[in-house]
Amino acid sequence: MPKKVDHQERRTLIADALMQVAADQGLEAVSLRHVAAAAGVSPGMVQHYFRTKDEMMAFALAVVRDRNEVRVTEALTELGDNPPPRLMLRTLIATLLPLDERTREDGRVALAFLAYTAVRPAAASTLRAETTQMVDFIAGVLPAPHAHDTAAGLLALMEGLGVYLLGGHYTAKQALSALDTHLDLVFGLD
Repeated sequence: MPKKVDHQERRTLIADALMQVAADQGLEAVSLRHVAAAAGVSPGMVQHYFRTKDEMMAFALAVVRDRNEVRVTEALTELGDNPPPRLMLRTLIATLLPLDERTREDGRVALAFLAYTAVRPAAASTLRAETTQMVDFIAGVLPAPHAHDTAAGLLALMEGLGVYLLGGHYTAKQALSALDTHLDLVFGLD
């Protein structure tokens, strides 16, 4: 009887290898050969599941997005029903920031993908849709009269803090302090 293959498991194995290569060596090192070696599979198997680098990158980003979604859902659930909007936004943003080793790898992949899409607009369509959804969600929680602009600013703050954390320019404590200061401004707290 032929062995039953779990295709999603193999795709995830390859995506994890891609993320490891990108996190360790940078996005420019991501190639069929390097990803196959990191996954411990043949280049042919990688090609079977992903015809192009764009397909591999999109799937790896989806894995990062799914991991982030699980982390955010768990963190927000711990706040209970109807948490104060400032606390909810702080928790959401802090959960998405690369504050520890576990989240740094995902952060490096997300940053690499963002840079990758800057020169490949077709690869950015999913990212654009997710950014719009995030801004809309944050805007729905904000008290500001210019909620969408404020939400876009908070998202940009999160991305900027993430870059500084990944580059070693800020510690987790510094990033969270900057986030808290900005949230205090947004919510009119002193």
